This record gives sequence, structure tokens and C-alpha cells, in this order.
Amino acid sequence: MDYKKLIIRGISYSQTQSGAYALLLEHEETSVKLPVVIGNFEAQSISLGLEKDINPPRPLTHDLFAQFVKNTGFKLESVIIYQIKDGVFFSNINFKNPLTEEELILDARTSDAVAMAVRFDSPIYTTSDVLNEAGILLELEETQKVGVEEEEEISTDFNDLSGVSLEELNQLLNDAVKEEDYDTALRLQEEIKRRNKKIE
Repeated sequence: MDYKKLIIRGISYSQTQSGAYALLLEHEETSVKLPVVIGNFEAQSISLGLEKDINPPRPLTHDLFAQFVKNTGFKLESVIIYQIKDGVFFSNINFKNPLTEEELILDARTSDAVAMAVRFDSPIYTTSDVLNEAGILLELEETQKVGVEEEEEISTDFNDLSGVSLEELNQLLNDAVKEEDYDTALRLQEEIKRRNKKIE
């Protein structure tokens, strides 16, 4: 299968889910972003894993598991985000023992898989289907032109988007991206895709 390599672009606080964060992954070639909602503990663990110079006084769960993997002679080869279903990402962690050539694949939450990957400097991949389903091409540049009046802010209930027009949905998507509210952006994009399919 032709996997697409992802890089970690950052972690931001979720503005719609209390205590949650958005892990932002990016496809290197197309710059399509993949926002994954994760918990506070996982966000902290991934951040600490990225900051190699910071060592917590006691090992975190992911540190403990990483040390166990190393002691058994295995190496974390890669992480594959292979599916998204009902807004939930599914991932595999691929291990290999260089001496015995034994391979091991473990099903894992994506947040845990990424937390492990950063501790081994291992690549993270996904599929074209996942990118097409959940990826967002974020236009981060400022799009407003001088002399053009700012559009009115749209007030809406994100749990019921039936009364929001397609044009308003696109404006809400742009606003969510500017505010780095990626979980809301993902929900809006899903609604936009659903409506576009109906038009087709």
C-alpha cells in the first residue's frame, strides 16, 4: 500500500472540548493537515517526547513502555494511521527485532502510537483514504483585502448545522482554522463534504 508520511506540526488546546487538545499532523508533500483530538495526558506525553532535553522526575507510562520495548530487543519501525470511523482514528504500531527478524504489530490509540513514535524517532504514516476523509487543506494566509468590509460573525450551534448555508459553513471553517480550533474545523469539513456529495 502507498502510505503517506506525516510530520507533527504542533499541539493546540481544543476550544470546544474541555480538557482536550488537537494534535496536528501534516502530509509532507501536499501540506494537508490531519487534526487528531487527544487527551491532556497524551498531549503532555507527546510534548515531552519531542523535547529530548526535558526528563520528568519519574518515567511516564509511554517512557516505561518504550524502555520495555528496548530491553526486549525490539525497535519501533513505524506507526500507521490506517482508518477513521465515526471520527475515531485507528492506528497500528509496527515493531521489529533486528536480530531475530521477528515482527510485531499492535493495535493502539493514535495518541498513544504517536507518543511512542516520538520516543523512537520513528516515522508516522497514513493512507490516502484517511487523508481524503479527514484531512484539511488549511489556508493559513490572511485572505482579507484592504478596503473590503469584514464579514459578519456567524453564530451557530455546531451540534445542528442543518440551518447553516454552504457559504456560511465555508466561512465558519476559515474562522475555525484561523483560531486553530481543528476539531471544529474537521466537523465543519465533514458537513461540507456531505452536502457536496448530495449536489453531485
